[in-house]
Amino acid sequence: MDVEVHGTVAGGWEPVREAFARNFERLGERGAALAVYRDGRRVVDLWAGSKDVDGDAPWQRDTAQVVRSATKGVAAAAVLMLHERGLLDLDAPVGRYWPEFKAHGKEGVLVRHVLAHRAGLPVLDRPLSLADATEPVRAAEAVAAQAPVWEPGTDHGYHALTYGWLVDELVRRVTGKGTGEWIASEMAAPLGLDLWVGLPASEAHRVGRAGKVEGPEPSGALRARPKRSVTAAYTDPDSLTRRAFAAIDPSPDHNDPAFHAAALPAANGIATADGLARFYASLTGPVDGVRLLSPDTVERARAEESAGPDRVLVVGTRFGLGYMLHGSASPLLAPGSFGHPGRGGSLGFADPESGVALGFVTNGFRRTVTADPRAQALIRAVQESVGSAARS
Repeated sequence: MDVEVHGTVAGGWEPVREAFARNFERLGERGAALAVYRDGRRVVDLWAGSKDVDGDAPWQRDTAQVVRSATKGVAAAAVLMLHERGLLDLDAPVGRYWPEFKAHGKEGVLVRHVLAHRAGLPVLDRPLSLADATEPVRAAEAVAAQAPVWEPGTDHGYHALTYGWLVDELVRRVTGKGTGEWIASEMAAPLGLDLWVGLPASEAHRVGRAGKVEGPEPSGALRARPKRSVTAAYTDPDSLTRRAFAAIDPSPDHNDPAFHAAALPAANGIATADGLARFYASLTGPVDGVRLLSPDTVERARAEESAGPDRVLVVGTRFGLGYMLHGSASPLLAPGSFGHPGRGGSLGFADPESGVALGFVTNGFRRTVTADPRAQALIRAVQESVGSAARS
C-alpha cells in the first residue's frame, strides 16, 4: 500500500519515519499514528492512511483510536499516584478499602497483587453483559463475588478484563470518582492529553473505525504457528485464556459509541498517539513542567513482580506494578523499559535510561496479543535512532 506519511521527525530520527512508511507497504497497515518523546520533547509525530479501517477519509493529526489493553498502563498510574498521595497502600489488602471484596478467600489479596496480575481473578464464572460491565456497582459486585482460581499472590496470569474492575473500584473507594473521571482531572487535564477512559460526546467525531486486518504474522512468542499449548488455550472454551477474554459476553463492538463512552480501565481507553506518548513521557520526567510519578515510584512500577509462564497467556510474561516489562513475549526498547500493549496492535511505553517514551495507535487489529510486528518494527527503528545519537 503506497501511502503519504504526514508529520515531522527531528534530525537523526529519519529511520523511524522510514519504518512507519514500511508498515503500510509491507505489513498491511491501514491507518495509524506514532509519537515519540525524548527527555520530555517530542521528536517524532507521524500519521498516515485512512481514519477508518474500511474507509477513505484521511487520518488526521488529532484522530484518536481505541487502544484496548494499552489502557491498563494509564489506569495503573492512577493507583500509583494515589499511593504517592497516601490514599492507597500497595501492601495493604484490597479488603481494607473494599470490605465486600474479602468474600470467598480473598482476604489476602493485596493492592500490588491486582497490579501485578497475581490476584487469582482473571475470570468470572458468570460473564457480564456490556450493560453490567459498564455499570460500576454491578461490575464490582461480580468481582467481589468471584472466588480465586489460584491462591492469590502465589502465581500470575493476565487479568484481561477483570483488572479494570478491580482498579476502578479501588480508585472509586478512596476518591469517590471512577478511574476515568480521575484520569481526566488529575492526568489528562494537567498535561493536555488527548486520552480518555470514557469518551466525551464532544470528542466522538475524532475516533476512527477499527477492524481486523491481515498481514505477515509476528515472529515472537505469540506467532501465527504458536506452540500446541498456546493453540489449545485459545481454542478451548473452558481454558483460563478463553474465559479471561470472555469476561464480557458477548464481546463488545469496539466501534459502538456506547462502548466508547463507557469507562473500562482494562480495555477501552481512547487516545491519539501523542496522548499516549506524552502520558508515558510524564511518568519518567517533566513534560511542560508536569511529572506524574516520582523517580522512586517509577522504580517500584518497573521492578519485577511477576515472571515466568503466564496462566492465561500461556507464554512467559513479566509484569511490574501495572506494566508489562521487556521480555520475549513483549519486547520493548531496552531491559529497563515498561509499558503496555493493546491487543491487536497499539503500544505505549517509557524507557527511563534513554529518556524515550512512545505511543503507537492503529485502526487495524491484528491477531497479536503482545508483540505486534508493526510496533516491533518501530521499536527497532527507535533503537537505531537512539544508538546513532549516542555514537555521534
